Amino acid sequence: MTTSAGKTALITGAGSGMGLETARLLARDGATVVLVGRRQEALDEVAGTIRAEGGTALALAADVTRPDDVTRVLDRVHADLGPVDILVNNAGSASTVLNPQWLPHDEWRQVLDVNLTAVFQLTQAVLPDMLGRGTGTIVTVSSLAAVNPNLLGGAAYGAAKAGVRNFMTFLHNTFRNQGLRAITVLPGEADTPILDNRARPPADEERAHMVQPEDVAEAVRLAVALPQRVVLQEIVVAPTRQRDTSADLEISRWAGAPADTSPQPSPQP
Repeated sequence: MTTSAGKTALITGAGSGMGLETARLLARDGATVVLVGRRQEALDEVAGTIRAEGGTALALAADVTRPDDVTRVLDRVHADLGPVDILVNNAGSASTVLNPQWLPHDEWRQVLDVNLTAVFQLTQAVLPDMLGRGTGTIVTVSSLAAVNPNLLGGAAYGAAKAGVRNFMTFLHNTFRNQGLRAITVLPGEADTPILDNRARPPADEERAHMVQPEDVAEAVRLAVALPQRVVLQEIVVAPTRQRDTSADLEISRWAGAPADTSPQPSPQP
């Protein structure tokens, strides 16, 4: 198996969770990692951890939904490091209202901006680097909500993750013969900070059996480290144990509902 030594890897959502763990693993393999996220303080902390482990990291705060920020990041990377070899689209966001009956339009747009439009913008920005040299790898963290959408992730999240899976398949079909590897990772329920915003955040004992951020990072590492002649087009990373989510789904159904439409508690005898 080859490694990422000497390559430049740009990772979004790198301040926590899957992005953080992916950055650490790729840095250990010898890649120079570019950490992108909204909070400079969190990115600096991750960069410090990577450097303490012997790796090389550049921390750049940016809002990946803003084209000007994407341009600024790529200009800095090109000036300091050269072309991007690996792009890991990991930044994600979910709405607080899950049911499309009451989902605010601004929440719908925000979720699609982060999970879908930002992936398009970053991909478009790195394609000249990759197609121009006939080599490159783009990994996007989608979700099993793309193939089995439900109220846990919500209407906007499922739609965005399905859209980004479709976009990655488009890249695969269109550019594979020009040396581009386009890879989609589909995690199941994962113990990441996004769970804290659920209508009912899972308890610690439930999270212990979920996919962990380092599990997804290992899948990304495998896909990146394999020889360029091989592409793992889709990788499903799911928990071995499947938990009962029926109560969560019912609670999620009514999150954000007007008070007069929420289910009322049954009268006590």
